[in-house]
Amino acid sequence: MSDHNSATRRLRLGMVGGGEGAFIGGVHRIAARLDDQYQLVAGAFASNAERSQASAVALHVSPERAYPDYRTMAMAESQREDGIDVVAIVTPNHLHYDVAKTFLEAGIDVICDKPMTTTLEDAQALAELVERSGRFFGLTHNYSGYSLVRQAREMVATGELGDIRVVQVEYPQDWLSTPLEESGVKQAEWRTDPKRSGPAGCLGDIGTHAYHLARFVTGLELESLAADLHAFVEGRVLDDNVHMMMRFKGGARGMLWSSQVAPGNENGLKLRVYGSHGGLEWRQEEPNRLIHSPLGEPSRILTRNGPGLGAAALAAARIPPGHPEGYLEAFAQLYSDFAEQIRARREGHEAQILAQGTPNVTDGVDGLRFISLALASSKQGGAWVGL
Repeated sequence: MSDHNSATRRLRLGMVGGGEGAFIGGVHRIAARLDDQYQLVAGAFASNAERSQASAVALHVSPERAYPDYRTMAMAESQREDGIDVVAIVTPNHLHYDVAKTFLEAGIDVICDKPMTTTLEDAQALAELVERSGRFFGLTHNYSGYSLVRQAREMVATGELGDIRVVQVEYPQDWLSTPLEESGVKQAEWRTDPKRSGPAGCLGDIGTHAYHLARFVTGLELESLAADLHAFVEGRVLDDNVHMMMRFKGGARGMLWSSQVAPGNENGLKLRVYGSHGGLEWRQEEPNRLIHSPLGEPSRILTRNGPGLGAAALAAARIPPGHPEGYLEAFAQLYSDFAEQIRARREGHEAQILAQGTPNVTDGVDGLRFISLALASSKQGGAWVGL
């Protein structure tokens, strides 16, 4: 595979999964194109070869680069002079590890949807492989791409909130309040199936997002947790509701709630951080506002691309103040950050990312460790489980 002119051309992107009827595949493709850094040129878009070909036609991918499976794709693309620079993995969770391993071993950089794998052991093995291979690995915890999330991270890091004491994060949805998986809805089917989703349901799907957001903004490291996982919908094997208390190194305390059976909630990701000098509050459904409450002073609202923001937040904003940005732009910010890092590695220098800490293989391991601790705690009746 040639790296020729990778600094001046679009990065050639391949995709595994994400064919017709797949929500997240479309999101990744839009994100990759939004800042004009990538061009989709190849894919194994479905587990069925015919469906993969049909998806390729719909996505304007050349028929000879629509592969019947990801192993064939990795082998063929690694041999091409114009082979892909990076692959996006947007399959159900149980395939992430093997697909990532296959492409890393073929010398191809990887962008992977979360959770990185279904087991902690696989996550650690993948981290070792990334280290050995020297390839780039990016994990799409997309909420870290929001401009005001990066502002919050910068404010915590520069001490504006003082010593962090309390972190509260929640991520409620309502779409699995009924046994939707029994009605043929593809997204519900695989997310509630332990063979494809892994041992965690709601926890792995959205609880990991909430946990990563808390970690990304505060920089705190988990010390121990006490979790209660429960499946409310009759016949459902995996959890659809999670309550959790967390203790962080240094003394901060946290609470996390994620649920997919909370009627009235669409995508209610919310983070609150309280320190000795003030607090911050951010809601994903109103992502262009960050509420800063200095102790003893009136609360103030910071707006995306508005006055009073730091360099990291301004660098992650695309359009003027008052023009809403959201989910797709945050996803695109990660893809642009990843492109900068991929190019920098190929040219032998460090990327100039203003918001260091874009999600990588280490975050993937951290997420799986978080899942395994929560599962262990819940099995012990909510007992405290430490690292």
